[in-house]
Amino acid sequence: MARKVGIGKQDFEKVRLNNNFYVDKTDFIRQWWETDDDVTLITRPRRFGKTLNMSMLEKFFSLAYAGRGELFEGLSIWQAKSSDGETIPDNKYQKLQGTWPVIAFSFAKIKETGFLNAKKRICQIITDLYNKFDFLLNSGN
Repeated sequence: MARKVGIGKQDFEKVRLNNNFYVDKTDFIRQWWETDDDVTLITRPRRFGKTLNMSMLEKFFSLAYAGRGELFEGLSIWQAKSSDGETIPDNKYQKLQGTWPVIAFSFAKIKETGFLNAKKRICQIITDLYNKFDFLLNSGN
């Protein structure tokens, strides 16, 4: 069966589970992880996959997706190779998947047309995230 091209899909999990056509960008995870940057700014033009890439990162690192390696099977990160092309033994990236608390926030869902309504929406999203991750306050991390 031919894969469907999911124009406008922004959720990595849905793209993979629906078997939509997907250009594998998971090697970005390895490249980004190995640079050890303090800050990463990802800029691209509109409709260039920023939100989908951030969703991919969330699904890869998030504790909420621990044990969900099937989302990455058959993709570059699951068969990780070093920068010189050698296969990484005991793929450390398979062990890294699902091991971090990830707080994901996207402006993609903010569609308000006025400043005050947009500000309210942003504050509501931040409040929801704070409540979702309040366990971190007492975690010692």
